[in-house]
Amino acid sequence: MTTQHPGPAALRFGANYVPSSGWLYSWLDFSADTARRDFEDLAGLGLDHVRVFPIWPWIQPNRSLIRRQGIDDLLELADVAAEFELDVAVDLLQGHLSSFDFLPSWVLTWHQRSIFTDELVRAGLSAYVDQVCRAVATRGNVFAVTLGNEVNNLWPANPTGAGASSEWAADLLAAARTAAPDLLSLYSLYDAAWYEPDHPFHPADAVRLGDLTTVHSWVFNGVSAVDGPAERPLGPATTSHADYLVELAAAGSADPLRPVWLQEVGAPQPDIPAGDAAAFARLMIDQVAPNPALWGITWWCSHDIDRRLADFPDREYDLGLFTVDHRRKPLAEQLARSVAELRTGRTLAHGRPAVVLEADLTTQPERRAEVAPGSAFHTEWVRLRQAGPTAIVPAHRAADPAYLAARGIGTVLAATT
Repeated sequence: MTTQHPGPAALRFGANYVPSSGWLYSWLDFSADTARRDFEDLAGLGLDHVRVFPIWPWIQPNRSLIRRQGIDDLLELADVAAEFELDVAVDLLQGHLSSFDFLPSWVLTWHQRSIFTDELVRAGLSAYVDQVCRAVATRGNVFAVTLGNEVNNLWPANPTGAGASSEWAADLLAAARTAAPDLLSLYSLYDAAWYEPDHPFHPADAVRLGDLTTVHSWVFNGVSAVDGPAERPLGPATTSHADYLVELAAAGSADPLRPVWLQEVGAPQPDIPAGDAAAFARLMIDQVAPNPALWGITWWCSHDIDRRLADFPDREYDLGLFTVDHRRKPLAEQLARSVAELRTGRTLAHGRPAVVLEADLTTQPERRAEVAPGSAFHTEWVRLRQAGPTAIVPAHRAADPAYLAARGIGTVLAATT
């Protein structure tokens, strides 16, 4: 598929769909009417898409059994979304969601198979990817499939190395493209891939595999601590982190026009106090929206988790734009305002300065700590970003005028690391 590069009018806005009733356990007794009520909420904010999460072991409970009913429920969900003119991105491998891992019994117990390295698991997964992709491709409002939600969260319980994880993703993306050539095929990793030197999932794969790059921006990864005491919850490191990750991703790609999807961003407590969530959303969007690489923003998440459900980390319960009884939060009102403003026009940050990154994360992943929250490079970028949009350029492209022009970079500043 030829990826449409982003432009002033092309920014997408959506929500990661967490059902208001029963969380994602609701797949066990799917209700189109419940989904209809939830999607009415989201469409009312002016959003144009949802990212949805079928649960892998409930569709493929045995390596040789893929349940048609599970796929049909997913298709019905896509049809309900279409009633509200919402496009759908489908995550295939769940995998990891809201601190819980969902793995089928045929990779657990006495089997003890790593999903990343075992050939039998790979074959089973390929069949699953093939069947689900062929099914969802029949729906005109489905535009993308992602291998799974932050699949690197499944390591180290599923041992792997850098070579194996790369091969795993490449093989399954090829299966997805073969089954659904008109859909975007994507790869999702949480930010250990960008920040942890020994992590076996690498930035090179994040920016090379899939039709565009996805990033997930969560300020509890250390960024909120950079901004100091609790009385400063909306400091510059916190509000600019999404833009920072988009910049790292753009700088890491060999293609200067490769789009970056901010596929997850939210306002987790206590890092972002509930009373500051709306302000955080406004500041975060204001900073990331001008980035020429940005393809879209998908908020985590649509609805809160009912506190009658046990054992979630406390921050997971209140991340929704809506409460479980469909009440809009001030956060949702702010998101709707930002969406409306950016629908009328988006000014891209062309001619911006760029700071040089000496560490090439795609070839030197062992240097990832040099860009992690609180590092000297991150600290300097945050300082510069306070004066306006600031790009990141890899040292080996810093004197390439065609590359700089393609990324909207006007001047190159001295290297900081």
